[in-house]
Amino acid sequence: MSTFFYMLLAFVVGILVGWFIWGRLRGELDSLRGDLDRTRSERDRLKADSDRLKSELDACGRARADLESRLSGAPAAKAVAAKAATPAPAALVSTPTAATSAKAAPAKPAAAKKPAATKTAAAKPAAKAAAPKKAAPAKKTAAPNAATAKADNLRRLIGIGPVNERLLKGLGVTTYAQIAAWTGADVKRVEEVLNFDGRIAREKWIEQAKLLAAGDEAEFARLFPTAGTANNT
Repeated sequence: MSTFFYMLLAFVVGILVGWFIWGRLRGELDSLRGDLDRTRSERDRLKADSDRLKSELDACGRARADLESRLSGAPAAKAVAAKAATPAPAALVSTPTAATSAKAAPAKPAAAKKPAATKTAAAKPAAKAAAPKKAAPAKKTAAPNAATAKADNLRRLIGIGPVNERLLKGLGVTTYAQIAAWTGADVKRVEEVLNFDGRIAREKWIEQAKLLAAGDEAEFARLFPTAGTANNT
């Protein structure tokens, strides 16, 4: 009787342990399925973008071919227009009256322009004296450069894997401080993009990000012992 009781107890314990392990594995499987669905949707979106860019590239190629054909026909049109605009050549033999008047007209001597040059030379010193002195250049005040926020390792947060990190960076989220400052509207918008349903609140992304943004590693390790370490990649 005691042997049967022990066998029954072992059977019940085995069922409980198996049920617990199955629950853990099922949760991991659901998470992997969600990541796979998001990866597929991202792949479809990238494929659609690729098709759109390909169609735009084909349109640019056709426009380029059209432009080249127009440019190849442009030189011929320019040559025809230049030939039409060329004036007719003058008569090689002039009339006797015109030739006689040209010979009879004496060449006028060029007038000397020395007085004008003297006036110009005299005006230069006066212009130099009247020109105001250049003001001393003002000292430039160098504006301090805005500090560029360094990207954090978002995969330290529980629930953020390679796929979620890439999607968050696509939304412009790269630091713990950004996640720590999320409002309810921000969480809703991010969950719509990542196809989540309450996962951010369930996995406490904002609480984790606040501790990491404040540099409280000890409290973070105490509250979230299963999270990634500082060297996690």
